Amino acid sequence: MRSRLTAVFALTFALAASGGATAAAAPSSTHRAPPPGSSAPVLSDPHPCAGQPGFTCSFLTVPLDHREPGGKDTLRLQVATADNAGAPKGVLLFLTGGPGQPGVPYIAGISERMRELTDDYRFVMIDQRGTGEFGAIECPMLQAQVGSGDIEPPTPEAVRECAGVLGDRRHYYTTEQTVGDLDLLRRALGVRKMTVDGVSYGSITGAAYTARHPQHVKKLVLDSVVPHRDPQHDNMLYLTSLRATARVLRDACEVAPACGFDPAEDLAWLARNRDDAVLIWDMLVTYEFVDPTYRDPDSLPNGWGDAVSAIHEARHGDPARLDRLLQILNSGGDPVASYSSGLHIATICGDGHFPWGTSETPVALREAALERTRRHLPARATWPFTADTAVGNGFIQECLHWPWSRHTAETRRAKLPVPVLLVNGDRDLSTPLEWAREALRYAPRGKLVVVKGAAHSIQNRERGTQGREAVYRFLDG
Repeated sequence: MRSRLTAVFALTFALAASGGATAAAAPSSTHRAPPPGSSAPVLSDPHPCAGQPGFTCSFLTVPLDHREPGGKDTLRLQVATADNAGAPKGVLLFLTGGPGQPGVPYIAGISERMRELTDDYRFVMIDQRGTGEFGAIECPMLQAQVGSGDIEPPTPEAVRECAGVLGDRRHYYTTEQTVGDLDLLRRALGVRKMTVDGVSYGSITGAAYTARHPQHVKKLVLDSVVPHRDPQHDNMLYLTSLRATARVLRDACEVAPACGFDPAEDLAWLARNRDDAVLIWDMLVTYEFVDPTYRDPDSLPNGWGDAVSAIHEARHGDPARLDRLLQILNSGGDPVASYSSGLHIATICGDGHFPWGTSETPVALREAALERTRRHLPARATWPFTADTAVGNGFIQECLHWPWSRHTAETRRAKLPVPVLLVNGDRDLSTPLEWAREALRYAPRGKLVVVKGAAHSIQNRERGTQGREAVYRFLDG
């Protein structure tokens, strides 16, 4: 559910090429609320965005806790706005992923990538609370171990260190709070309605905002979709991604010249005969950012690409290519201003439903509940992986040790009553196509466009034009 920003992707990930913040920020600090009589939200300290001509950067002051908006503690979030304030179709709020990725450093790159819309729309991006140059939550051990990764689990020590960094503020970095920030941003922009476009975790944020404030959304684009509802309470086990791996690798193998073997069966064998299945899964989800074909040896230096062959060779006794891929694509080390693993853990653990319940379940009761789930997960729920892989993923393991925190309830309104376009690549393992089909059920005025051969983040990284053209038609109509 994230967009990788590590150096290995700098040449292939369009957002990374657009430049970004370089200075690591201290953990998000709180500020005193503005004086009485100045409660209307404003964008303060406007100035040209460094290295991004045509865009103005400013700051939005928001309450630390939207459930108590009159509280004394506030946060100061950086916002970037295009200078065409009179754009005929109004504001297009573009939401980045993670959770953990900022928005402001990428507004010029996004606008260039979507330049067919820049005359009609005023692009706006925000550094979600807990992210970016001026507010990233910095948890050194967690950042070093997993960075922008979802699936490789951190150590319990890294989780405890991060919980100590945040202290009681861990309650206030959930999607519910970000939705409150976005509506204050709308008011500060002086608009009644916005067009909202969210990628990956941004699709959750965009959908949650739309469900909470449908009267303020003209249209909604969901790119690389994560459902904003989890009725089965299994998204944190990432079962959909586990199962989708077989489909994606088999589809990749059928492209000419066909492989002539079943990569899913090879992967199933490895998952049962090696002790690093979670890391193999993490590598595959990462690999799509480099090579959505999964079969190009030249996608990585020195011909080390081709994940399908790596799995097949390892299954038949030669693990060199697979082991090299695990080394090259290992998680961790992302600059905190480009991706905050501290914000990621606070949001995921505060939002999610887990085998033990929510973040409000006492820590002492969680391990036993997780073990019951591991024993009872049927093979069909996880194949080609195993139940051990499911319960060993980063979402589960980091939140298993996260201290009690206030849970974010899902929005009361499930339906998205505005026009919705969903776009998803059929090679996406980070946010599988099956999730987009699930989310479509909540959009009675929705349409799903499946981009064949594409992986994660269509608007930013699609090699062709099918997905972006669908977005243009939807937003221009």
